Amino acid sequence: MHPTLGPDGPAVSRLGLGCMSMTGTYGPIDPHEAAATVREALDSGITMFDTGDFYGDGTNEELIGRTLAPHRDRAILATKTGVRRTAEGLMPAGSPNELRRACEASLRRLRTDHLDLYYLARVDPAVPVEESVGALADLVAQGKVGHIGLSEVSAATLRRAHAVHPISAVQTEYSLWERHVETDILPTIRSLGAKLIAYSPLGRGLLTGAVRAATRYEPGDFRATAPRYNGDDLKANLAIVDAITRLANAKSATPAQIALAWLLTRGSDVVPIPGSSRRPHLRDNLAALDLHLTVTDLADIDAAVPDTGAQGARYSDHGIALIDR
Repeated sequence: MHPTLGPDGPAVSRLGLGCMSMTGTYGPIDPHEAAATVREALDSGITMFDTGDFYGDGTNEELIGRTLAPHRDRAILATKTGVRRTAEGLMPAGSPNELRRACEASLRRLRTDHLDLYYLARVDPAVPVEESVGALADLVAQGKVGHIGLSEVSAATLRRAHAVHPISAVQTEYSLWERHVETDILPTIRSLGAKLIAYSPLGRGLLTGAVRAATRYEPGDFRATAPRYNGDDLKANLAIVDAITRLANAKSATPAQIALAWLLTRGSDVVPIPGSSRRPHLRDNLAALDLHLTVTDLADIDAAVPDTGAQGARYSDHGIALIDR
């Protein structure tokens, strides 16, 4: 069963493709291989492609736009706005004028006349969420946006936003070791008929087993500034990865496949969007669609992960301050 955006919106694939890593968030990238990954994803049945206007300062949207332009009718384009880069880092930018300007720029870079799903990436504390969502609703009325989404919002903010215009999707981090959404946010999403788009379902690469205690991140790699991926926090989290790896080996699977298959058991309204900029990683992720986890497997996974989940904050202090709570 494929989820849809809204009650009568387009169906989306059970896995989407997160595109942020295609423009250097986790180190240097081969743009030709990234584009080939996008094309193979489309040919493999993935329909949702997730980008953002602040990924690579627009270069991510440009890559996705030129790669998918010949296949626009087969793709669900999802992009985000509402933050801007400054010398101090990302800052909220949720005023109606900012959102209207950003939409026009994203349309140009993505080489399309409409965005299937447009997210407010972060709530601007200086702008009532009703005003930001109202501006996005105007874009829907103009035919420039199909559906509205929010990212990293509280349940209370989600309800306020939904009262202005239906929210079709909420994007937040969700994985077998980051389950904060299950307490309040996911039940609220479901009560409103929205979908949860789960980013970082592989723990920004840690749940693939590719990162070790001796790993040194490339210059500019996001993980170099987040506690979860460094020092004693990293050592504690690698113990969880080792336990998941043992479970994966017992099922002739990879740790990434276990992590994605686990998320797919959370409900058809949960759509993981693992990021990948290389075709072998994409193929590994897609194999999770055919991996069946038994009740015993799920219990073993729960036993392998502490109740508190991964150790350490998932963002730097600045990144945490941007999240609506």
